[in-house]
Amino acid sequence: MQTIKDKYKDYFKGKKYNITTFGCQMNEHDSERISYILEDLGYEKTDDRDQADFILFNTCLVRENAELKLYGQVSSLKRLKKENPDKIISVSGCMMQTSTAREVIVNNHDEVDLIFGTKNINSLPDLIYKYLESGERVVDISSDDVKDDFVKYNNKNDFQAYVNIMRGCDNFCSYCIVPQSRGREESRRPSAILAECENLVKDGFKEITLLGQNVNSYGNKADFNMTFPQLLEKISQIPGLKRLRFTTSHPKDLSDELIEVMKNNDNICKFFHLPLQSGSSKVLKDMNRKYDQEKYIERAKKLKREIPELALSTDIIVGYPTETEEDFQETLKVCREVGFDQAYTFKYSPRPKTRAAKLEPIDETIVQDRFDRLLDTIYPIFNEKNKEYIGKTVEVLLESVSKNNPQVLTGRTDSFKLVHVKADKSLIGQFVKVKITDNTSFTISGDLVE
Repeated sequence: MQTIKDKYKDYFKGKKYNITTFGCQMNEHDSERISYILEDLGYEKTDDRDQADFILFNTCLVRENAELKLYGQVSSLKRLKKENPDKIISVSGCMMQTSTAREVIVNNHDEVDLIFGTKNINSLPDLIYKYLESGERVVDISSDDVKDDFVKYNNKNDFQAYVNIMRGCDNFCSYCIVPQSRGREESRRPSAILAECENLVKDGFKEITLLGQNVNSYGNKADFNMTFPQLLEKISQIPGLKRLRFTTSHPKDLSDELIEVMKNNDNICKFFHLPLQSGSSKVLKDMNRKYDQEKYIERAKKLKREIPELALSTDIIVGYPTETEEDFQETLKVCREVGFDQAYTFKYSPRPKTRAAKLEPIDETIVQDRFDRLLDTIYPIFNEKNKEYIGKTVEVLLESVSKNNPQVLTGRTDSFKLVHVKADKSLIGQFVKVKITDNTSFTISGDLVE
């Protein structure tokens, strides 16, 4: 008896796919998994969306801006789908995991054929077969991914890799939709993570980034006894692993043990992303962040004291509904006192079904004014931090050709500084020494040291 897989074994040959990814590194890694699945079916990748036979949007729900951008891009395909009805248009990811956003796509976008969430990526081939058999839209938000099995994926290159160590979040910050879109915290088994990392190093990968909504709570609800610092140390001991990164950490769970592990292992990168969100203890309480200004500053200063070469980045939300001008001044105070190397800054964006969405928003003019003043405060700090690198020789992992100059390559230091250097593209994927001669608030640049 012929199986569906046999029936369509030649269907995908010569067909092309295109993926657009919104959001965080977790979404990027999900897209890597989807890419592998599609290529395993027989699809080939294309950067030209119009030429693709399978078009997929992997979505983010953290900010309204990403949501609106998705609706616009999907709408732009109405004519393409009408003229080419055999094309398959799919929307996946965090937006589809939540009913409000999913209903917008289901009710308003007939051009979308396939809808699935964050938890059933492995089911994609079956969803495609189901659509091909029925010709009817397929919506599946079930949860059947296997947590500890090896998951194959197409890495963005052959020297850097992401590894999921956990998924979901139990913090329920009042403004955040992640617990609804990604689910509750689940930690992968240490043996599965270690095996995956060992295989990546064996395959020649030089830098691994561990991913989790809150890596500091790794193992908290598990049936095994291992903390995140213990896992981090074990991975750092893998022979041949040059660089090890992780994201994201929650300040309330940042332990002295983690700081010690980072301090004592040279291949754990001296970079730490520690989201602040607000500098006001009152607003932090309203946000349900479970730390105050004093606790945050203490943790940030201990990191810098124990690891002097460390670069610190953060997230900041401006205009949370209960934020007053006095509260905003507290945020500026923390920025000046801590001295961040970089920051991801956002204007508050109400997310459906969160507690904060029920609050009265602040006037947009006031929010924009505060946002502008925040940037005016932190950009000079970034500039001064980067200026400290002038005259130093740093090791850089070259990642790509500069978008603005084909003779210039870009890469990152151990401390995640973005570096521009004139070099031959044959050096992409290699570690080089660069003597820094110039800087901006966002980059450093210099000359290759032979």
